[in-house]
Amino acid sequence: MSMKSFPKPSELPVPAGAEGWEKIYPYYLVFQDKLKDQEDAKFWFCDSQHWPTVFKPFETIGGEFAVKCLGQYNARHLMIPNANGIEFRVHLGYLYMSPIPVPEDQIAARVPHFEQRVGHYFQNWEELLKQWHVKVRGTIDEMETISFKKLPDMVPMEDITTGKAMDGSEVLLENYDRLIQLAYQNWQYHFEFLNLGYIAYLDFFNFCKEVFPNIPDQSIATMVQGVDMELFRPDDELKQLAQLAVELGIQSAFANTDDVDATLATVRAAAGGERWIARYEEAKDPWFNFTVGNGFYGHDKYWNEHQEIPLGYIADYIRRLDEGQQIMRPVEELVAEKERIVEEYRDLLEGEAQAVFDAKRQLAATAYPYVENHNFYIEHWTMGVFWRKIRELSRMLQAEGFWTEPDDLLYLNRNEVRDALFDLVTGWGVGAEPIGPTYWPEEIERRRGIVNALKTARPAPALNTPPESITEPFTRMLWGITTEQVQQWLGDGEEVEGGGLRGMAASPGVVEGYARVIHDSDQLSEVQQDEILVATVTAPSWGPIFGKIKATVTDIGGMMSHAAIVCREYGLPAVTGTGSGSTTIKTGQRLRVDGTKGTVQILDAEEPAGTAVAGPGAHSHSHV
Repeated sequence: MSMKSFPKPSELPVPAGAEGWEKIYPYYLVFQDKLKDQEDAKFWFCDSQHWPTVFKPFETIGGEFAVKCLGQYNARHLMIPNANGIEFRVHLGYLYMSPIPVPEDQIAARVPHFEQRVGHYFQNWEELLKQWHVKVRGTIDEMETISFKKLPDMVPMEDITTGKAMDGSEVLLENYDRLIQLAYQNWQYHFEFLNLGYIAYLDFFNFCKEVFPNIPDQSIATMVQGVDMELFRPDDELKQLAQLAVELGIQSAFANTDDVDATLATVRAAAGGERWIARYEEAKDPWFNFTVGNGFYGHDKYWNEHQEIPLGYIADYIRRLDEGQQIMRPVEELVAEKERIVEEYRDLLEGEAQAVFDAKRQLAATAYPYVENHNFYIEHWTMGVFWRKIRELSRMLQAEGFWTEPDDLLYLNRNEVRDALFDLVTGWGVGAEPIGPTYWPEEIERRRGIVNALKTARPAPALNTPPESITEPFTRMLWGITTEQVQQWLGDGEEVEGGGLRGMAASPGVVEGYARVIHDSDQLSEVQQDEILVATVTAPSWGPIFGKIKATVTDIGGMMSHAAIVCREYGLPAVTGTGSGSTTIKTGQRLRVDGTKGTVQILDAEEPAGTAVAGPGAHSHSHV
């Protein structure tokens, strides 16, 4: 049977107005005419799980650092026997990936290196992880010290008397280089433990599949999941603040959280308000270094810079508490369920097999929580500081006339920013006007037009001919890209009984309810009590809405995607990786979500009148 294929990169139409888009990205990120045969022979999938919107040129930095550093740990640090890194390209503004296998004849030679290196980490896990926290915090602290100030009219007199003999412009250039370097540094640290967490999980997963052939993937995931994860801390802090507000009787102060200063002033003036404010300030550092996106884009909003977002969530938690709802995660029930499943499977084994099960499960349970926790420190905290500093630099160059909008720097790639800075210091140093203000405004407008045109088209889920079967473990587990999923994208998938969508059975349970389709985190305030969330992908910072929904359906993501993990923590059914849930389903349609089988049925074809309008209990916050 010949495999059906996805389009080749050259076969995808370029949206009108995006002609010449290739030139706005670095040369090494786009498909090359001279390599067409080699590149067309590879299967590429779109990683819209991490990069759901079109890149502005500067923003490719997140994709480049993340995928390069992921790959280096497979290919150069840990010597994973069967998997090197992932090749990546930007095509029509979206990121495509192609996993690189290790040639069969090289696998055996890597095994002893792999065992030695992985063994070192697993034997010294706690100590090495403690060092990791120190390294990562050190990078963040140094990033915080960097600033981009306007150059003075003349060097200070003390630079003359001390013989410094430099004009200070070198600091501006060094600070920019250092900021990029520090972001790169933390991305290298990011993957130091990540792949190990997956390896420990996969090792336990494969063992379970061998000894219990019919075990559901969900049961394996439940047996190792950490209930007390740092990624849940920001959300837990908001819940505690809501509980404190109810305890102090200051609920009415949260009537209009869109006005941050007025809300905080009203709280401060209330009886017991100072106590609440002190607790709020304590929660802010570090837990408000949290974005509603995923940290990869310059437009992602962070809680500490947009406090109307966490305050809006707190107001919603207060409402739910006043209605008598339980807002805390059912931690005790989750732990009890986890222990029950562990015992149930453990009892099926005897002697040696039981000891192996215990050892592999323990290792996975120790290593696995890192897979989520690192997210807070890198994607949220590190990148939050990084983007804040980049905005500061962009505003400084805007004030020098280089561009018109405060964030226009994002339309330059990172090496062009270095050139623009050198242009600025040259003009300043010799007393002439820099060239940038003449060159960049028009070029940025041209690029803005291209980016906006690229945004009008959705990315193809994949390119070229897929392999007969997808065996690369990370691709399956993290992205949910399996042989079955690819078949479904190509229209060869197994039909769902009664029509509907099929995806990954990511979190068990069956519910019916009305859909709420979300394409952007700015729409989160529209989500109503007991709706079913349908999204391209969810972000960790959407935690506050998981307490009020009934289930989640996503287009992308595997068993270990955020939506899957968070839904299991909240005891909500989830079907991930449906491919087209967010474009097939309409807000207001009634759905049956079966997270145990991985199916979604649309029970009524028509959207009921008026459902798209926010109902009772809705907030008007357009920001949340």
